[in-house]
Formats: sequence, structure tokens, C-alpha cells
Amino acid sequence: MEGTKKKSMGSSGMLMLTALIWGTAFVAQSEGMNYVGGFTFNGCRFLLGGAVLIPCIFLLRKLNGQQWVKLTEEERKNQKKYGIIGGICCGILLCLASSLQQFGIVHTTVGKAGFITACYIVIVPLLGIFLHRKAGLNIWISVGIAAVGMYLLCITEDFVIGRGDFLMFLCAVGFSLHVLVIDYFSPKADGVVISCIQFFTAGAISCIMMVLFENLDWSAVLSAWLPILYAGVMSCGVAYTLQVVAQKDVEPARASLIMSLESVFSVLAGWAILGQSLSLRELFGCMLVFGAIMLAQMPVGKIHSNQG
Repeated sequence: MEGTKKKSMGSSGMLMLTALIWGTAFVAQSEGMNYVGGFTFNGCRFLLGGAVLIPCIFLLRKLNGQQWVKLTEEERKNQKKYGIIGGICCGILLCLASSLQQFGIVHTTVGKAGFITACYIVIVPLLGIFLHRKAGLNIWISVGIAAVGMYLLCITEDFVIGRGDFLMFLCAVGFSLHVLVIDYFSPKADGVVISCIQFFTAGAISCIMMVLFENLDWSAVLSAWLPILYAGVMSCGVAYTLQVVAQKDVEPARASLIMSLESVFSVLAGWAILGQSLSLRELFGCMLVFGAIMLAQMPVGKIHSNQG
């Protein structure tokens, strides 16, 4: 029991690191969009992320060789099957959510986009109800606190639903489904394999969209090499893999709460790297979100609707 608890805490730490990388990657994504279109940027970074993981698969397989040898032929086939299917499903959702975010942010403000995207912290446990995943009372309280924190952190103007806001909401639904699909496939296959396949899937779809709707300019891509490199290696290759691996031991609702720290880290990165100041309201929002994450880690018993 103690070992399971430590493993869960370690996985939670990995998800927090994931949120940190994603938050700082907003700077790279913002800079990259000064040179290339959204599909071009996504296609390059996703394919780069997938390529980075290829040697990692063989390295981890070698390090965990004994565990792989212990598997029966049927278990190996199942791992390969679920790795491919899971990777493709995750890649489609990742591409869809990322594209909706890219196009939605063009028609709305950054503050509203950040808050609406962060709504996945509420959508994940709600969708989990339909999948018979019951979240504990502390999770629901944390969701409420985090939602208020996100509002204070991101919203600075009147909230009016427009075209961009609707696209950002669809983006949040897409990322919510992505979290739940990872939760389903990650225990059934190698997390790094799933992550690698999802990047090549998302990258291939993005490249097709790029050819159809954008003009590829290699000089512009080379000019954006640093943002693409960071987004591809760190945000994709490292962070998304940490997410897939860590979610084996963290329930979806708690995982989404931890990863919502991405918004906090993005604000802090903007302050530290771009010189953007933080208001007292934003600082208070950061404190609420962080407090919600801590509350979500407390071992409070779950409340099941079928009790009694």
C-alpha cells in the first residue's frame, strides 16, 4: 500500500513537471507563430517529437529487457496492438484539440482562451461520470477552487461568447477526451510507444492540412528553428510522454487538475522571460490553483453513487 502511494506521488510529480514544460512552451509557440502558420508549426513539432522518441523506445526496451522477456507472446501482441490503436486515437484527438486552439485564439483574447481551454479540469470528471469513473469529494472541491483560480488568473475583460470562444470550448473538450483516452490505453501498452505513434499521427494530419491550407516556406521554418525545437523536443517528446507514463497511476480527474498548473506556469514564464507583470488578482488566482492541486492529493475517500 505504501509503495502504491509513493508511486502515485511520483507520477503526480511527473505530471507537475509536464505542466511546467507546457507552460513555458507557450513562449516558444508564441514566437514560432511569428514565422510560420499553425498547421506548419504543429506538423514540424509533432514529427520532431515523434522522431526524438524512437531511440527512447529501444533504450527503454533494453533497460526493461527482463520485464519484456517475461511477457508471453500473447501479451506482447496485445501490447503492440493497444500501443498502435491507442497512439492513433490519441494522435487524432491531439491534432484536433491543438488545431481548434490555434484557430480559436485568433478570434478571441489570450485571457479568455486560457480560461476556456483550462475548462478541461471540469470537463474530465464530468465525462468520467458517463464512463463510470467516480471522483472523490476532494476532487470536486478542487475542481471548483481551480475553476475560480483560472478565472482570476486569465479573465480580465467582459466574458462574451463569440466564435473564438466556442472553438476554444471545443478545444477543451478535445483535450478532455485526450486525457480519458490516455487513461484507457496507458495501462494496456508501453506509454512511450503510444506517445511516439500519437505524435507521428498528429504530425501527419497537420502536414496534410498544411499542404491544403498553408504555403510551406522552408526559410521561415528555419527561422523558427529554436521555438520548433523546444516545442518538439520538450513540449512533445518529453512532456506528453511524461503524461502518458504518469497517468497509469493517477486517476484522470486528478491528472487534469495537476496539468492545469500549465496556465499558472505560462503566466510565470511570461513574467520571467517576456517581462509581463502579474497583478494581485492574477497572483491570487495562481495561489488558488496551486491550493486546489494540493487538496486533490489528499487521500480522501471517494463517494460512490451506488453506496447504500
